[in-house]
Amino acid sequence: MKLYSRSQLIVISSICVAIAVSLTVTLCFSIGTKKSDVSKVEAKSDASSAQSISSQTNLSHLQEDAHDNEDFFNFESGDANLKKVASYTAENGYTQDEIQNITVYEKCSDAVVNISTQVIQYNWFFEAYPTDGGTGSGSIIDKRGYVVTNRHVIKDAYKIYISLADGTQYEGKLVGQDSQTDIAVVKFDPPENMELTTIPFADSSKLRIGQKVIAIGNPFGFDRTMTTGIISSLGRPIQSNNTILQDMIQTDTAINPGNSGGPLLDTQGRMIGINTMIYSTSGSSAGVGFAMPVNTAKRIVSDLMRYGKVRRGSLNITAVPVTSSLARYANLSTSTGILISEVTRGSNAEKAGLQGGSEAVRYSRSSATFYIGGDIITAINGIPVSNVADYNSALEKTKPGDEATVTIIRGKKTIDVVVILEERD
Repeated sequence: MKLYSRSQLIVISSICVAIAVSLTVTLCFSIGTKKSDVSKVEAKSDASSAQSISSQTNLSHLQEDAHDNEDFFNFESGDANLKKVASYTAENGYTQDEIQNITVYEKCSDAVVNISTQVIQYNWFFEAYPTDGGTGSGSIIDKRGYVVTNRHVIKDAYKIYISLADGTQYEGKLVGQDSQTDIAVVKFDPPENMELTTIPFADSSKLRIGQKVIAIGNPFGFDRTMTTGIISSLGRPIQSNNTILQDMIQTDTAINPGNSGGPLLDTQGRMIGINTMIYSTSGSSAGVGFAMPVNTAKRIVSDLMRYGKVRRGSLNITAVPVTSSLARYANLSTSTGILISEVTRGSNAEKAGLQGGSEAVRYSRSSATFYIGGDIITAINGIPVSNVADYNSALEKTKPGDEATVTIIRGKKTIDVVVILEERD
């Protein structure tokens, strides 16, 4: 056994105490650091929780604000609104497509009117009496009470009645109508304190096949019925009697009797067309409907509201369609086209050199007399003209003062004649 002196014991004890103190200090520092980190983590967690609660509160406010804001559902205004729509959708259980439909209907339905008419008929004793005429739809386009509809809705009407969404009915008056496009404008006088809802016009040149569309109208008398579909085709020419309705919008949206004259809308609630007709073997919707594009309607409505008629360019001639029987009888070199029976004296057509016929003929004793031997129109501005519908269609978009190149057959020669169009007599 080894023995230590007193001084050695003191040194060893001092070293042990120093080591113990050092270990104690190190341990305390380590524990303090861990507590600080834990505090920081807890602080961060508390801040994160607070931020989450704040975000949820703000989202709730956004949703409440969105419900009261009629302009909220603007589906082309950016990602922010799409996120709002998503949150609103989740809360209410509607899909985005359903919200779109609901928004358009709430925005536009009050601007869709029901139009009914009375016409004059005659009994066996040739006594006149009023009776119910047709019904259809229309769109309020001006807060002064102007309504656009189809001409065939108010054709031959003795009285026109316009029923609004609130149930009130007003007598309307015809402002103007156009047989070439089947468009008419009527007007009623709303009370001074009434604020009418109107439908804005879109730009139909920007439409695309496959685009979603919405129709609101009064099919079979069921007021303000909404149907949806897509644009099936664009630029369809549809012949109606002696008129070709150009650039028609084809849609599979359900359009039935009573929808005529009502609006075809885009998903922003803007009018892209006027529902005009359907193709059906049963008389009801077969998924093939047609609407007059709104860009055509803008031009027509503007003239009707300003002049009461559409100011189109005219040749001021008496036109007779060339048929195979007429071609055989008159020994013509073509069996299609427009025969110029007469040219108005002093007109630009006469000054340009167009010639009418000289030999008077008629199809039967009861038919009107016309003249053969004149020029035969086969094209206008390069647009082929084979019948009256083609002739009207070629002049549909022209105005008085426009120049038109008229291709004619005179004898066996084909000649181009430039004519400055005039207003129709």
